[in-house]
Amino acid sequence: MTTTDPAPAASGAPAPGVPLAPIAERADAPAVLPALPAGLAWRAATLDDAPVLVELRNAIAEADGEPFRVSSGEVADELARPWRDLGADTLVGLDDDGTPRAWGLVESMPGDTTIVRAFLFGGVHPRRRGEGIGRRLFAWQVARGRQVLTASGKEVPARIGVFVEDDAPSAAVRLYERAGLTPRRYYAELTRDLRDLEAHPLPDVALDGGLRLVPIADEHDEATRLAHNDAFRDHWGSQPMSPEQWQAGRSEFAPEWSFVVVDPSPDVEALLADPGTDAATAAALRAGEPLVVGYHIAARYTEDFAVRGYPFGYTDILGVRRAYRGRKVAVALLAAGMGAFAADGMQYASLDVDTENPSGAHGLYASLGYVKTHGSHLRSIEL
Repeated sequence: MTTTDPAPAASGAPAPGVPLAPIAERADAPAVLPALPAGLAWRAATLDDAPVLVELRNAIAEADGEPFRVSSGEVADELARPWRDLGADTLVGLDDDGTPRAWGLVESMPGDTTIVRAFLFGGVHPRRRGEGIGRRLFAWQVARGRQVLTASGKEVPARIGVFVEDDAPSAAVRLYERAGLTPRRYYAELTRDLRDLEAHPLPDVALDGGLRLVPIADEHDEATRLAHNDAFRDHWGSQPMSPEQWQAGRSEFAPEWSFVVVDPSPDVEALLADPGTDAATAAALRAGEPLVVGYHIAARYTEDFAVRGYPFGYTDILGVRRAYRGRKVAVALLAAGMGAFAADGMQYASLDVDTENPSGAHGLYASLGYVKTHGSHLRSIEL
């Protein structure tokens, strides 16, 4: 999970309080994108590419020792996102028999408000490494990222970023360093053993003040998005999720493992007086609608089970509205999620957390028996 506190000034980034130059000047986008390497036939990705891109991406993940694999549903969802411009922001490199051997994606989110971001994803099949393909593909991606930032027209700080496994191949790390991307934020994957809950029981949490923990349902969807935007507004790097962003990425969503905490009688006056309460939440409060104050959104990544060597339930997103922190809402939600995982035969619970999370999440997870099993980090150019 990423977050919204102001980041420290990076090399080349504007210092806090210094007026920003126009985004077009800061992004310095080229008029023409760099040439792509010969030896592969390059074209934009299409919706029909999902099956072959799954094969390519999983071959790359296996070669790099990554602890995860993608499913056809995940890749199809990524390609079909409504804000995606496949023709401009994706590449697939094909060998002589038409087999994809390289891919690239530049991702920018429509909800970005206080910082505009371009994230770069891609890779080269292990059989075609060492030919300079990755270097030139990445140069294309960085240049396209600069164009995307310029085209946004958002006069706010900007970021070009890549997410990197901590044990990524050294050649990839050198590539990012040469391109000027430096480590910015660190993340830890945490895992909790669920195999013996008699010896290591889950906490039994009684919520106060009439708060109710219930299974997630369609009726909670928009209220949960609003709760998420409130919960993460003080997290570094996080930006508001638009409705279309919130509804994307659900191919592995596990509603049977997901829960919300609802306040049927919120303190409307206090919440309306909070300058952080967004207009949509305020309208719902005035209408007398129940307030979602916390949520546990889970996913079932079955493609990863064989790689990890065990079945697990994954906490995709966990959050609590700022006004409701300190009331054990997160503990209750995690306990409900882990209980659902265990009841469904999952041997472990897993999640990712920003190591500098401002809500104290790391301490919470440690107290519940989570331990670090893997790490990753964000590298970026701050503009």
